[in-house]
Amino acid sequence: MSVCGQTVGAGSLPSELVVHIFSFLAGPDRLRASAACSHWRECLFYPALWPRLRLSLRVSPAERPRLEFLMRKCGWFVRELRVQFAADNYPSGGGGGAASAAVAGEGVAAAGDGEAPPLCPRWLDLLRTYLELVLCVLSSVRNNRNLQKLSLFGDISILQQHGSISNTYLGKVDPDGKKIKQIQQLFEEILGNSRQLKWLSCGFMLQIVTPTSLSSLSNPIANTMEHLSLLDNHIPGNTTLITAVELERFVNLRSLALDFCDFTAEMARVLADSNHVPLHRLSLLVHSVSIMHKSLDNMPEDENWKALTRNSANLRVYIMAFDVKSDDMLKILKPSIPLERIHFDSYITCVSGAVVDLISRQYDKFLTHFILMNDVIDMSGFPDLSDNRNEDPLVLLAWRCTRLSLLAVHGYTVWAHNLIAIARLRGSDLKVLEVTEESIDFDQGELADQDVDPVHNLIEQVSLGLGRPWHAVMDIELLSVFTEPTRHFYREMQSFSEGI
Repeated sequence: MSVCGQTVGAGSLPSELVVHIFSFLAGPDRLRASAACSHWRECLFYPALWPRLRLSLRVSPAERPRLEFLMRKCGWFVRELRVQFAADNYPSGGGGGAASAAVAGEGVAAAGDGEAPPLCPRWLDLLRTYLELVLCVLSSVRNNRNLQKLSLFGDISILQQHGSISNTYLGKVDPDGKKIKQIQQLFEEILGNSRQLKWLSCGFMLQIVTPTSLSSLSNPIANTMEHLSLLDNHIPGNTTLITAVELERFVNLRSLALDFCDFTAEMARVLADSNHVPLHRLSLLVHSVSIMHKSLDNMPEDENWKALTRNSANLRVYIMAFDVKSDDMLKILKPSIPLERIHFDSYITCVSGAVVDLISRQYDKFLTHFILMNDVIDMSGFPDLSDNRNEDPLVLLAWRCTRLSLLAVHGYTVWAHNLIAIARLRGSDLKVLEVTEESIDFDQGELADQDVDPVHNLIEQVSLGLGRPWHAVMDIELLSVFTEPTRHFYREMQSFSEGI
């Protein structure tokens, strides 16, 4: 170009070459490079540079112009879109957060008896902004026929007030229901216009999915769908988002995530049919609110699980139980479930030693992840699973479950000598052992020994058992599993399903 007398500079490079250079840069570097000149700026949004878009949006009015710009540029061609509507700016008044889910049963009952408790104006503004951001995202991809993966997650903290968003609250921000209807119609348009969709995931998105949404999918798309997750604890009564009849169209499904009460015996029979490809991953959320409204009457029996595993020999199951009574868990945990991961999270109801013992006996060949979280406020101290037992259930779990690689405990008493036993039993195979300092207790004999520092001895012995340095978790917020429960479930479900 110089020999021919043409001007040489960054702006004179061909667009194809600029795009190729940009392809080697990380997203932030790509954005900074695009500020060099207008020509490079035009090259920034070539479809080849943005095959996937993953956004974590604060529910704030300031996000809207930036979101509109980005979606206007990328919405029509992006192949993988993953959006998480999450805010760190919730007002303290008017509920929100995981703690509000703790009173779900009481709150729902109260809402039925009288007028819903008032929300502060700031909280209502956030709810209004959330609806606008959802509309912005959905409207930008409504005609995208190249979309292959669509994943939407709504942080439950802004959506949940005592277990459910009532019509009273929505009526204040969407008086005639037009925005909710528009959101539902846009979602159905996206499904109806899709030609390559393989992955559809929608979690806690405030009535975005209805029982008729999936009917918008054409049979060819439904027949080739590989992943489906539909989770929404805001739908009324005993309504389900997908039926066994609808599931019959999804013959190529390899991973599925549902509310446990929606996963019926009839669904298990559909998935066990020889016409269906083997299912590899099944994620189930067991929530006390769902059990209260939908019951466990239609859940799969052990023979249903046996039939399903015959057709899907490599099936692995992930269960998260939130404030579920131990009696209900003993009914749910059928012997033939190929349970690989289980997570208990409690704000009201604690897990019993009998449940932990049952898990260690029934799933010793499959279990790799066991998480026990408890935030019940009890002045008498944390519950002790080993009470009135010869052996501690957690030690038996470590002994029986030889594939155990992650154990995390908070809010349950873990005796120091039992923690040492767990480390010795599993050794270096236990990749993650997280126990909060406040959960660890010592025998009186250990505390009475003046020659040995019990804390130092615990750290030393556990480290020797694991074959690596170990320390108790000093702050619960440093726990790898510490987050709002449904957000953790959705995140883990995504990685669990993608790990086929």
